[in-house]
Amino acid sequence: MAKYKRVFLIVVDSMGAGEAKDSADFGDAGADTIGHISESVKEFHIPNLQKMGIANMHPLVQVKPAEHPLGYYTKLNEASNGKDTMTGHWEMMGLKTEKPFITFTEHGFPDELIRELEKQTGHKVIGNKSASGTEILDELGEEEIATGHMIVYTSADSVLQICGNEETFDLKELYRCCEIARKLTMKDEWKVGRVIARPYVGKKKGEFKRTSNRHDYAVKPFGRTALNALKDTGLDVISIGKINDIFAGEGITKALKSKSSVHGMEQTIDIAEHEDFRGLCFVNLVDFDALWGHRRDPIGYAQEIERFDKKLGVLLKKLHEDDLLMITADHGNDPTYKGTDHTREKVPFLAYSKSMKGNGKLPIHLQISGLPSSIISG
Repeated sequence: MAKYKRVFLIVVDSMGAGEAKDSADFGDAGADTIGHISESVKEFHIPNLQKMGIANMHPLVQVKPAEHPLGYYTKLNEASNGKDTMTGHWEMMGLKTEKPFITFTEHGFPDELIRELEKQTGHKVIGNKSASGTEILDELGEEEIATGHMIVYTSADSVLQICGNEETFDLKELYRCCEIARKLTMKDEWKVGRVIARPYVGKKKGEFKRTSNRHDYAVKPFGRTALNALKDTGLDVISIGKINDIFAGEGITKALKSKSSVHGMEQTIDIAEHEDFRGLCFVNLVDFDALWGHRRDPIGYAQEIERFDKKLGVLLKKLHEDDLLMITADHGNDPTYKGTDHTREKVPFLAYSKSMKGNGKLPIHLQISGLPSSIISG
């Protein structure tokens, strides 16, 4: 196997590539994030992903296959039992999740947990149900601002989310409350994968907007990951976006937060151009999932992919001969599908290096199985 000095792994959060072999078991038969997005728009201009082989990997209505793809491509079936952010990312780094994280989608969080959260934070909890982030703000944002109460909600993911208005609730107070919630939800029967601080601004319904000061409080990975292996051998592990939160800082040597997916790509381009690191740059681009997938907006999702593609073109020009670029996803979130949940799908895998001698399709039966440290020169 060739060895590379710098590896860039970009997770286009939720960009699934058609139903997985077990999609029906998750209630997701027929889901196809990128395929249905391509069918939903009149034009879909993604020349750089096209050159990398995305339409060779998966048929797209608006995009022709490349005659000579830049590198290698395939689809991956997730092996873990789940379709959430942490399960997907952890599996990329070598951890297979057998028991899915607990969810509270149907009835909200237990009264005992809510009472303890109110007692320790000093805030009355409102909400306590499964909802989308925009809907819960329109419903309860004005009440929170007027009373100082705390909006708590969940989703189909294993998450406890707390909203706080940056001007009235205060960002530090929001983080304090989330830290308390994280400690409480380490109890086995309440153990969610993540507690998420969801700050927002605005004064009334219709004006509320979530800000980039989101913070995820995740449980630590249940074992050593490829990130630990890389760090322990003296290699760099640079995280961009919410990667550091997903792994609770484990195995990370440098962490950068992003304001948006476009900003995350700009950070990646800057590192490619100016940082002579040796190891892994691990990137998560969350807007695809948070802004468009969950909100079931295929047009917005397509436009986000096009913005990513433009930045990808810049990044490709910055890569060195001994760099490796890999693009994948952690799960699906078909914006044309029922509900607002993630969808169990195969995910794309595109790989390119200027030093590659060949190109083409890799076996589709491969699973996300961890980034081997052997591909990085030590």
